[in-house]
Amino acid sequence: MSKESKVADPVELDPKEAYEMLQSNPQAVLIDIRSTMEHLMIGHPRDAIHIAWLDEPDWEPNPRFVSQVREVMLGGLLGAEESNPPSVVLICRSGRRSVEAGHKLIESGMTNVYHVSTGFEGPLDADHHRSTKAGWRHDGLPWQQC
Repeated sequence: MSKESKVADPVELDPKEAYEMLQSNPQAVLIDIRSTMEHLMIGHPRDAIHIAWLDEPDWEPNPRFVSQVREVMLGGLLGAEESNPPSVVLICRSGRRSVEAGHKLIESGMTNVYHVSTGFEGPLDADHHRSTKAGWRHDGLPWQQC
């Protein structure tokens, strides 16, 4: 792929649309791409699979991210022969990192890549708090905390 080529964006879903897709499509997979600490300490969508895109201590993109997602998709074989392969829905804190990670999956040839536009916690409000304006947790969707 040339440097001038722009990778397509993952399809944007609001949290409720993502939840509905996951409920209606048993082959769709929700992947929480936040750091390990975010996933453990802040909470995460129930049944989400955790594969960090950026993680401590270096905060560099996970070099194994694509292969780890493909492992979740049965080594990339799940849906390989289908005209409509399973959907991968990515969620981060506020929706920015999930676009970056989605680009990497699309660049690798994966299709049906989605991201939760407002993430798990949504944007900051005027008091610099999250989960007050938008996001998975704000919308009352199922989540859990370790």
